[in-house]
Amino acid sequence: MALILHIETATTTCSVALAENGVFIDKIERTEANIHAASLTVFIDELLKKTQRSFKELKAVAVSMGPGSYTGLRIGVSTAKGLCFALDIPLIAINTLTAMANGFIKKCYSVNGNTVFCPMIDARRMEVYTAFYNKEVEVLKATEAVIVDENSFKAILDTYIVYFFGDGAPKCEEVLATHINTRVMDDFTNSAQDLIEPAYEKFKEAVFEDIAYFEPYYLKDYVAGKKKA
Repeated sequence: MALILHIETATTTCSVALAENGVFIDKIERTEANIHAASLTVFIDELLKKTQRSFKELKAVAVSMGPGSYTGLRIGVSTAKGLCFALDIPLIAINTLTAMANGFIKKCYSVNGNTVFCPMIDARRMEVYTAFYNKEVEVLKATEAVIVDENSFKAILDTYIVYFFGDGAPKCEEVLATHINTRVMDDFTNSAQDLIEPAYEKFKEAVFEDIAYFEPYYLKDYVAGKKKA
């Protein structure tokens, strides 16, 4: 039996979920800025106690690898690596945007071939981390950082109805809403539960990361902000 712990910290949501053989058991999560360092290990401990499971029963840890918040990713990945090292179990990494697309598409009940999905993670100002997926969660356009304006994604919007979602989507609504095929959803939040299916597929295929050398997928170099006086 494959009991896997899933960790999502790429955005302001701090989330952990437990699944066995790809089947969701339970989760604990909260969306609030700057809580990951203080909350992540507490959530993990509470989740295992809540589900009456132990660390020794875990067969792998899956982590949202990015892109996303530099600090959030560092906390999530370092925690996942620490658990894997201590328990001698494999580490599974899932692209954050892929997990988001997986979670969003599962909630869509009437999806046709003329619909594609664009998760967006806020990267400050009018920039977002994004990618495009079809209804089978297959990549149509690879992960990239995009500064969004009225002409962004025009080619794909001319062909498909596009659902934009994630914490970077609402700020783009005004510039993208001029196109008839735009659908901006403002009620999506990241969740560790959305890692379950892709993580279990990797587990079955033994697609694991090197714990010693694995690093988050930042997409862009980290730029430290100036301290406020």
